[in-house]
Amino acid sequence: MKFSINKNTILEQLTNVSKAISPRNIIPILNGIKFDLGEKGLYLMASDSDLTIESFIPAKDIEEIDADGTIIIQSKYILDIIKKMPSDIINFEVIDNLKIVIYTDTSKYNLNCLNSMDYPQIDLSLAPNHITLKAGELKKMIRQTIFAISTQESRPLLTGINLKINGNVIECVATDSYRLAKKTLTLDEPYSEAVDIVIPGKNINELDKIITDEEENVDIHIFANKIMFKYKDILFQSNLLNGAYPNTSNLIPTDFIHIINTKLDDYYASIDRAALLTQSKDRNIVKLEAKGNELCISSFAEIGKVEDRLIVERNNDEDMSISFSAKYMMDALRTFDGEDIVIFMNTDSKPIVIKSATDESLIQLILPIKTY
Repeated sequence: MKFSINKNTILEQLTNVSKAISPRNIIPILNGIKFDLGEKGLYLMASDSDLTIESFIPAKDIEEIDADGTIIIQSKYILDIIKKMPSDIINFEVIDNLKIVIYTDTSKYNLNCLNSMDYPQIDLSLAPNHITLKAGELKKMIRQTIFAISTQESRPLLTGINLKINGNVIECVATDSYRLAKKTLTLDEPYSEAVDIVIPGKNINELDKIITDEEENVDIHIFANKIMFKYKDILFQSNLLNGAYPNTSNLIPTDFIHIINTKLDDYYASIDRAALLTQSKDRNIVKLEAKGNELCISSFAEIGKVEDRLIVERNNDEDMSISFSAKYMMDALRTFDGEDIVIFMNTDSKPIVIKSATDESLIQLILPIKTY
């Protein structure tokens, strides 16, 4: 294998595929990135068995191809080597089958490589049917839900995002059992099969980083035990989490005693100010009290207390009081794009629901915290 390529071209794609390399990997061959050069171009692949990313650089984007070949280059240093190369054009040449020279006119690196025959055979076939979403829509759906996944490995299913498809409705849900985020989208065409799967949150997070052009399309291919996203010349394949995701549909109340309409920015800023003194506390608790059309958001800490008042629109004048995590509330509020939000509440033991005043496709739910 021998070729020359622009530094930025290969660096971008190496950065993308390297997201599949796990620091906890115990299989030596999977610590490498597979380079497979042919007439059509260069395929780069990395995998940790759970997540596989393949990127293709077409021959027209490669400066010169002198010899085909396949090699596994250890990932530990390759990105740093490419970044530090002083020239825009970088040359790669395999010598003695298991060694590669990476060089410019002034710099040269000799690296020992791994045998490509030892690399596992990974099936990256596409499904007969697929769903197509705008990349911007997919990124937005991820952003509006991913923060609510659990970080506790004791409940592995909650560390993933639940993706459901029924006809032309796609639903994405994440919860850590203290809060819940739900986003729905309407597809242009109905999908032929019902889907109810759980995608590992850490993998979806890496997909979000790879997608940069929101105007591009992303094709989603769903299988029994894996899911594949095709974006530009990148194939992103993730295993699914095994098991049935908890039924969350009955967790979201439909009837409410208190309905509050307010400006998103005003409410967020009020929570932010009230939470200032509680930032060192684990749960960052603030208290919301409603009297007439005024909200009083307060918090107490050893150093003192803070009260912040906000004028809102309410459906009734009943007094109410409820406490919750300011961090969870602010995480939820950051997912909304419109100016106005609606906050739905019942008693201090029932979930708080937040929606946009103009968009019903996103629901955020937070459980209150008992302070007595």
